[in-house]
Amino acid sequence: MSDCVYIFLDESGNLDFSARGTRYFVLTSVSMERPFPMYEALDAYKYDCLEFGLATEYFHCAHDNRHVRGRVFGIIGSNLGEIWVHTLVANKRRAATPVAYGDHLYSAMLSELLRRVLRGAAESKADEVVVIADAVPVRSRRQAIEKSVRSALNRAFPKRPTFRVLHHDSRAHYGLQVADYLCWAVFRKYERGESSIFDQIRPAILSEAEFVRDAAEDR
Repeated sequence: MSDCVYIFLDESGNLDFSARGTRYFVLTSVSMERPFPMYEALDAYKYDCLEFGLATEYFHCAHDNRHVRGRVFGIIGSNLGEIWVHTLVANKRRAATPVAYGDHLYSAMLSELLRRVLRGAAESKADEVVVIADAVPVRSRRQAIEKSVRSALNRAFPKRPTFRVLHHDSRAHYGLQVADYLCWAVFRKYERGESSIFDQIRPAILSEAEFVRDAAEDR
């Protein structure tokens, strides 16, 4: 089996720049290599939920009740050594034009996040990279992911490895569900000033930065 790095992507907040929109927009990546020991614990807990009477098809932080959320964060916290997390945060009120709107901001942030992520993958000497994002209905968002991955790979690797970009439903991978949970924790820290859960997962975070357009473009 080749040395393969899996990178799961998730986002929190929205790209609505009206007064109704969130103040922050967050992109988070979770990198893993096989085997995935955390998956066994998450799978066992999902069946615990079913036997308790919950109709748990998959874990989704914003929808799960606080008891489920606490247990899932506990499982993640017990397995932080298996994951490598990068997160990028944009304060939309400070976003510079012309990337201050919608998919333009998303593309710019994603390029910077993947630059950080794939630099780490290069250091691990991976010869295959699989990027999995939650299924996104907006075609331009999918194209932005694929374009950003190609660009970041070219800069990170002297010899570009095999790579694939996949768009799967989050219920298909515990990796996407973990990314959802961690991205939620980062978002709550910035949007609501709630950092207790973030502090639990902090040891797995390799980079946490505010998105600055000029700094991203200079690299």
